[in-house]
Amino acid sequence: MTLLFWSCAGFVAYVYVGFPLLTILRGRWWPRPYRLADIEPDVSLLVAAHNEAAVIEEKIQNALALDYPPDRLEIVVVSDGSDDGTNEIVERNAQGRVRLVALDRVGKPEALNAAVAASSGEIIVFSDANSMYRPDAIRALVRPFADPAVGGVAGNQVYLPPRGGDSSVVGEQQYWDLDRALKRAESDAGSVSGATGAIYAIRRSLFVPLRRDVSNDDLLNSLQVVAQGYRLVFEPEAVAFEEVTETTQVTFERRVRVMVGGFRCLFVMRRLMNPLRHGFFAIQLLTRKVLLRTMVVPLAVLTVLTPFLWSHGLFFRLVVVGEIEFYVLAAIGMLLRGRPVAKNRILALPGYFCLVNAASAKAVWDIVRGRRHERWEPARPSER
Repeated sequence: MTLLFWSCAGFVAYVYVGFPLLTILRGRWWPRPYRLADIEPDVSLLVAAHNEAAVIEEKIQNALALDYPPDRLEIVVVSDGSDDGTNEIVERNAQGRVRLVALDRVGKPEALNAAVAASSGEIIVFSDANSMYRPDAIRALVRPFADPAVGGVAGNQVYLPPRGGDSSVVGEQQYWDLDRALKRAESDAGSVSGATGAIYAIRRSLFVPLRRDVSNDDLLNSLQVVAQGYRLVFEPEAVAFEEVTETTQVTFERRVRVMVGGFRCLFVMRRLMNPLRHGFFAIQLLTRKVLLRTMVVPLAVLTVLTPFLWSHGLFFRLVVVGEIEFYVLAAIGMLLRGRPVAKNRILALPGYFCLVNAASAKAVWDIVRGRRHERWEPARPSER
């Protein structure tokens, strides 16, 4: 039992502490600079929408106001079977610069394939309907493309101060703060593990039509860039703002959907996890996208095992007490999640940690039983 404890504890320590430190140190000690320049290539901004009437007008106005030459920026909204008035809103606000591609319900991958086919820009920018760009976001996003070795650029998703939602918003913000720091380090020394769907760009020449059975377009497009021998870098000045007002239930369901889609995507792109061919990026991808998302297994083993080690000394007793305190705080945070006190980090972070790992367990179970999450439904503040 002691050997099993230390094996699981070492695994947890590597994923949560050791690998992030290794990534940060690698970025500082072995940097790989790339060229930046103020260039203005032709850009196609693609927005996939399904029943986004609550936000699509604001998104169009935000896109039209971007600080980029209008004759070099085309805006394509692809409506995937919207029946809530989204199409009419797009047409009413087009101002001659926005193209609507209206489809029957085909799913996001096929919708984005249609949007790419309807566009012509050298650089393709992918965006969510509820992501509002800083005026200079496109300019910042295309600057790394001055380096021919750069094939894709991941933008910086920033959450606005929450106006609603429960305690899960605190954990979500902390998660993205850590993700942002790791993306900086990954980019400094190589390529990031994946972009966020809110804001990222790739060269048109590197776009590979998305598979219908892989719903995570941001991860798949990212990995396709790396698979073709190009770098995917992070640009912190390319900022997309989003509100985070989700409830715990919505957060849980989204995390399950993302993880199931992510595992499917990794299976398709599994060749990138061969360290003999892809070096540190393979280890990076395996750790961040597989091991991190299956941490519920060693954590569950530790939770069950440690009480049986109570008699093995003071250290194990302290571990048991620490586990009990942590899970009690998580339980309190979850029970009070709709109240302001639950947004205190002492309660919110343990609760969010358990929420994410519960979603991981559900995602693994969905994969085992063959359940896929191929359709996406927006969950905007006005709908909750």
